[in-house]
Amino acid sequence: MNGNDEQERRAFELGCAVGLGFTKPLGLMRPGSVGRILAVQCGDDKRDIERGLLEMGFVEGACVEVLHHGFLGRDPLAVRINQSMTVALRRCEANAVLVGPLLDELSARPVYRREHGIA
Repeated sequence: MNGNDEQERRAFELGCAVGLGFTKPLGLMRPGSVGRILAVQCGDDKRDIERGLLEMGFVEGACVEVLHHGFLGRDPLAVRINQSMTVALRRCEANAVLVGPLLDELSARPVYRREHGIA
């Protein structure tokens, strides 16, 4: 089993473990998309990237919104964390952040942006 198969298996397990069934790397999300961070994971050779992301606030449970993609090569991505801090990331860094849908804790249904006044 190669490293990509292992990462896909882990992503699937994380999605099922929290009852979501669908997860996506932050780097693949479109501008305007919102979600909740499920995990930050990098290969063993990139632990410094993982540590940097965690120090910037990319922690499990945080709400994340993709604001903008760069023009050339779609780098960098502008991302808002917990509606309080905006960060620019390269796509390779953003792909280390695994995101699931934002859920309403009481009803376990997807939360839509208009309901919470997010423009």
